[in-house]
Amino acid sequence: MFKNLIITSFLGMLAIILGAFGAHALKDSLSIAELLSYETGVRYQMYHVIVLLFVNMYNGFSSAQKNTISWLFFSGIFCFSGSIYAIQLTEITAKSIWFITPLGGLLLVIGWLFMTLSFLKKALIK
Repeated sequence: MFKNLIITSFLGMLAIILGAFGAHALKDSLSIAELLSYETGVRYQMYHVIVLLFVNMYNGFSSAQKNTISWLFFSGIFCFSGSIYAIQLTEITAKSIWFITPLGGLLLVIGWLFMTLSFLKKALIK
């Protein structure tokens, strides 16, 4: 559990750093559309960091459930937000890694689905 919280805390710190970097250092070098895309990556990363804090502090999930949800979200953040950062901050084009962003989104959706099913299973058992 602490490993998940350490990674989550790091991702939260990174979201703040990347958000500040985008707001200050990139505002003159990216177009409005590129900056909005970059901000989407930061926003989705932070949303999932907040959920990860809840998941890993919630006593109603087993360790296995926490790990599954965490690794789905970690992988989703890496693929979804990470690919957006790569496209906006490097010479990598969206055409060259077109499949990574939607794969990340799918991993995030699967994480939410797994969490939903975990709550549903818990509700049906009671």
